[in-house]
Amino acid sequence: MSLLVRSLAALFFSAALLIAGNGLQASLLSVRGEIEQFPLELIGAFMSAYYIGFIAGCRVTPVLVRRAGHIRVFAAFASIASATALAHVLAVDALFWIGLRIISGFALAGVYMIIESWLNEAADNHSRGRILAVYRVIDLTALTAGQALLAVADPASFKLFACASIILSLALVPISLATAATPKPIDVVELNFSKLFSHSPAAAAACFGAGLGNSAFWAVGPVYAQKVGFDISLVASFMSVTVIGGAITQWPLGVVSDRMDRRVLILLTSLAAALISFSMARFGAVSVIALLSGGLLYGAFALPLYGLAIAHANDRADPDEYISLNATLLFLFGVGAVIGPILGPLTMQILTASSLFIYMGTVYSLLFIFILIRVFMRGPVADKEKEDFAPLPRSTPAVLELDPRTPETAE
Repeated sequence: MSLLVRSLAALFFSAALLIAGNGLQASLLSVRGEIEQFPLELIGAFMSAYYIGFIAGCRVTPVLVRRAGHIRVFAAFASIASATALAHVLAVDALFWIGLRIISGFALAGVYMIIESWLNEAADNHSRGRILAVYRVIDLTALTAGQALLAVADPASFKLFACASIILSLALVPISLATAATPKPIDVVELNFSKLFSHSPAAAAACFGAGLGNSAFWAVGPVYAQKVGFDISLVASFMSVTVIGGAITQWPLGVVSDRMDRRVLILLTSLAAALISFSMARFGAVSVIALLSGGLLYGAFALPLYGLAIAHANDRADPDEYISLNATLLFLFGVGAVIGPILGPLTMQILTASSLFIYMGTVYSLLFIFILIRVFMRGPVADKEKEDFAPLPRSTPAVLELDPRTPETAE
């Protein structure tokens, strides 16, 4: 296994740089937008625009790869992502930045999809789970590092935009020097909403709800921390501990879900996320300890919802349906991630900064009610029919083939 991981080190390193650079850029735009006194709804639109571009990129990239090849498309998209990060300093204008975020989401979807298809090519049934675990660790570590980079320079200057651009540019180097065999062309995964809703409406609701709630947090969570009086270093810490919280509970919640009705765990997790959100609305601005502990607990219960939903959907699906259903769930998360960054900031604009968490608490409360109804309407999956939990990142449909629950014939 160590030999396999070393052979994929270039791909993992490129992925780490892309995730860190993108994480830095997302938080930086929220903070800088607040400094520039952009309306909150426009700051939220930065994240919505990113997911609009990301969804489009997931659909178009396979076509481009078939025409030009993996390396050329990766180089083109990584260059576009780097140039887009730097282009923000050309004009400090919210509408211009929204356009750049659409382009950035499109390009980053492409580079993530290419890396993940490359990892799929190197994996077999015996190694997919371990490669996925390494990739997930890199995903969480790099995302945490990207949030922490927010504190290394003044966000009111151009330096952090330059840092994001440099990091994204450097992601080209490992891929360009990689010795791993070029993968086969990427397939366009067909979405199947009717089958998803008939198999697992609870999973569909959980993914859509996670998109509505989590995306609002990533869009204007940094703005919330600024508005209630914390400095940039604490903003960076707040966003970082949220990722750490999700990383800490990912595996324990997954293991517990293998031993019980996953819907009950989704029910309890959404309830905990709602209660923590309402608590943050009341106490988050009281002290540094309240802010950081609240962020840690929010991440611990809100971030794993997507993975639990995927696992529950797979329990009710046939193996040859995994990729299609999971891609549909990912699409629903993306739709929620387009809407959430509009509704969350709008709530803040109408009420107060802390009402961001009232919005998020309301989302998770509604999810709790829906899952509760589903638990009473339909019995649980039999233990012998359940699949083991696997921590999937919210990335592109290409990552779904790394899921060890996916049959080899689907590769």
